[in-house]
Amino acid sequence: MQPQDSLANSRRALDFEDYMDIVRRHKGWIIGPVLACLVISVVVAYLWPDTYVSTAVIRIIPPQVPENLVQSNLNMSMQARLTSMTQVILSRATLTNIISTLGLYKKDLSRMPMDDVVERMRTRDVRISQPQATEQNNPNSVTAFQISFSYDNRFQAQKVTNELVSRFITENLRDRTEESAGTTQFLGSEMGQAKRRLDEAEQKLSDFRSKNMGRLPDQMEANMQALNALQVEMTNVNAGISRVTQDKLLLENQLKIYRDQLKGAQDASQHSQTVTERNDKLGEVDREIAVLEATLGALRQRYKETYPDVQGAEKLLADAKAKREGILKEMEAKPAADTHKVVDPQTARAINDLNIAIERVTAQIAAKDLEMQTFQKELTRVGDSMRSYQARIESLPVGEKEYGQLLADVDLARRQYGEMSAKYSTSSIATNLENRRQGETLELLDPASLPQNPSQPKRIVIIAAGLGVGLACGFLIAGIREVKDTSLKNLKDVRAYTQLPILGSVPLLENDLVVRRRRRLSWMAWSTACLISVLIMSGSIVYYYATRV
Repeated sequence: MQPQDSLANSRRALDFEDYMDIVRRHKGWIIGPVLACLVISVVVAYLWPDTYVSTAVIRIIPPQVPENLVQSNLNMSMQARLTSMTQVILSRATLTNIISTLGLYKKDLSRMPMDDVVERMRTRDVRISQPQATEQNNPNSVTAFQISFSYDNRFQAQKVTNELVSRFITENLRDRTEESAGTTQFLGSEMGQAKRRLDEAEQKLSDFRSKNMGRLPDQMEANMQALNALQVEMTNVNAGISRVTQDKLLLENQLKIYRDQLKGAQDASQHSQTVTERNDKLGEVDREIAVLEATLGALRQRYKETYPDVQGAEKLLADAKAKREGILKEMEAKPAADTHKVVDPQTARAINDLNIAIERVTAQIAAKDLEMQTFQKELTRVGDSMRSYQARIESLPVGEKEYGQLLADVDLARRQYGEMSAKYSTSSIATNLENRRQGETLELLDPASLPQNPSQPKRIVIIAAGLGVGLACGFLIAGIREVKDTSLKNLKDVRAYTQLPILGSVPLLENDLVVRRRRRLSWMAWSTACLISVLIMSGSIVYYYATRV
């Protein structure tokens, strides 16, 4: 029971010698698929017709005149224009013309309709790249794009590429010229319509003026201007009256202060008094405080508390009061013995100065009264004039709305005509630029190449792939056969699966005649297979070079 249990175990791990034995046992099953795949790949590689690719490069030349001098009247970018031209050039009519002219796809036309051949040419054989800079490191370099065509005849491929390049250049010139001319023609028609609208609006305005001569609403504007001027004048007069009133109020306050000071000086002159330098300073500060209080009162009547002049006057008054308090404290600190009785000679001079100041302020107040009378007369005159102009405005005709509408229509038509005229002039210059071929054009940078070697098929790659597939199939078949074969192959299998000691081995004895006959048949079979394979591969190669263009 022990051997049977051991045979039920999984297969032992294989080493390098075991793999070599497997290859030797199944070498025929490995070499056969390799040889078959090699023959198939060689036949496919050399019977596959060559495909030649002819390539041309077209560069995009920017306008010769700067854009800031002559603005283009085309609204499509070169990228969009190339897309449009590609659709036109690769259309069914254009490709059918090229196929018929150059005699392309004769074999395909014998077994396929023209639409299928055209679709094949459009989608598989013609390649148009996106515009790219001619210098990769320079973003400001001129852009270019490639046109390529794939065909089994290299000379025909070059001819078709040249034809496509010629059509691109011609189509670009025609498209830009027609589009520019169309834009100019459209702007010309729009300018003509704008001119007609302007003439009609001016004619209506002229008829209205002729019909309402002497009663035109233009007088309304003049009267309104005069009335506005009178309103401004009245505002100025009112401002003058307000200014004179405020100045008079300030003068009256100042006169009151001078009279109070005069009364105090006269009262003081009747008694002898002891005057010191501090008393002089105190009197001067008192006069300054009085003047500042009067000025602040006048300013508060005209302005608010936040006005800068009011705030400045308040600050000066506070400083003066603080100065007076300091002088009083200093006087209280000094002993009374420091004073001495003197007769103040300045009292008489102060009284005289105050009398003169009172007379001067009284004269100024009288002048303000005269100025106020003048302003009152001017105010009356302006009011009468305003009432007169208002009466004139009310008596004007009621066609003001219609006349204003006519003026607005003329102004609008004139602006529209001016804008369309400027656009037409700019577009005409751009069209002239396109007609001279100084706009954005296409130029052949690299002519269509004559390919020397085919781009397809990659024969080395196909043959190598065939060998790889053959080896993979051979090893797969050998592996499958080895997995299915459960017999013991060598002493390692006997030891592994029986787990019995081996005392000796007897070699396999076969008839030499049978062995030789088997080897001879195997050699003949492999020789025949190799010979046939060589003949097939040689025939494919000879056929390729014999029919190569």
